[in-house]
Amino acid sequence: MEELLKIARKSVESAEVFHMVSCRTTAQFEANRLKQILTRDGIATALRIVKNGRVGFAQVSGNIKSEELLKMALETSPFGYQMDFLFPSFQSFPKVEVFDPRVERVAVKDMVSLGENIIRDVCANTPGILCEGSLSRGTATLTIDNSSGEHANCMRSSFSVSIDGMLIRDGDMLYVGDIRSSCRPIIDHTPVSGEIIRQLGLARKNASIGTGTFPVIFTPFGIAGALMAPLISAFNGKTVLDGASPLKDKIGKRLFDKRFSFYDDPTLDFQPGSTPFDDEGVPTRKNTFVNAGVVHQFYYDLHTAALAGTISTGNGNRNGGMPSPSPHALVIDPGNTPVDEMIKNIREGLIIEQLMGAEQGNILNGDFSGNVLLGYKVENGGIAGRVKDTMVYGNVYELLKDVTAIGNDSRWIAGYVNTPSICFPQISVASK
Repeated sequence: MEELLKIARKSVESAEVFHMVSCRTTAQFEANRLKQILTRDGIATALRIVKNGRVGFAQVSGNIKSEELLKMALETSPFGYQMDFLFPSFQSFPKVEVFDPRVERVAVKDMVSLGENIIRDVCANTPGILCEGSLSRGTATLTIDNSSGEHANCMRSSFSVSIDGMLIRDGDMLYVGDIRSSCRPIIDHTPVSGEIIRQLGLARKNASIGTGTFPVIFTPFGIAGALMAPLISAFNGKTVLDGASPLKDKIGKRLFDKRFSFYDDPTLDFQPGSTPFDDEGVPTRKNTFVNAGVVHQFYYDLHTAALAGTISTGNGNRNGGMPSPSPHALVIDPGNTPVDEMIKNIREGLIIEQLMGAEQGNILNGDFSGNVLLGYKVENGGIAGRVKDTMVYGNVYELLKDVTAIGNDSRWIAGYVNTPSICFPQISVASK
């Protein structure tokens, strides 16, 4: 990296080198059995340069000569955007714990055993179910250097468990599953198997619901899968800058229920989305998007912030290419209502765990719609059974204006979204 930066500075106005070395081992399961074990080592290097006031960029996997990577970046610079910001200079970063050396020491046989124990418990509870999924452990070292004197270095670890089950009976297909992620090793199989067994228990009986508007409870999985995408898009500084966000001129206005607070906090220890700095070397911080129902701020990378006349919020993420605004670790504040209490207060309604196709709605406008892949009917204060052939649709901003209750059951979904269940007074439902 030092050689690449030194060579680049001889022929460009400024330069930035991004370098990541990673290793990941994955145990994959299929049809209740171990399918394969894969270990992949990766090296990624990206060079962003400024030549004649324009940005050039090149990225490669594996090793490459410094001169070749610089040549690639220089070839793109005449077509790049006008440089309108400075690379960050040397600065301090928040202390965020994102590396646990125990992850590297988890034996492959223990990963396999963990997966087998989950599948064993699920199959013992529900004979005939077919489980698939993966368990993985990995480490990565990220280094960012630039011509302004910045040097950022961070080691990260991650461990994830993802198991899905499919049960086919008399032409009826039931999908269940759970996912857990952490920067620490996951050694207890019972939270994952217990969650899948809970879903199976609620889905043992079928129930039907009519077409109309009904109160609906979205579980943490339901919130993450159906409602998060429109919010992520609306608070993206680039979407705001393009004039496409419905919240573009709403800073300081109360648009949501006063119990609703929503933020991005990459300073939380041992969460996979956490980091002391973003992929541009900008220190991260907690960014509050909604505070007690009031729109508070948007999130930016360096380039988008410069265009908007503000500063980066530490949300420049590469995602395999040039940096762009992206959240790290999203959190919706919990409420104080137990889910059981929400259910008791509903005469007829739905609980939604998973929607299929929710992202196909008009995300920019906040609309969502989808088929209920996993959900249950609530009847007279209790769960009557699983619903089939049912669709829901609505608008995130309309729903979040006035919620019935926010649950006290917050949990992380895939390590990147932390949310409780939320009960809405009415959502449009259509069923066959």
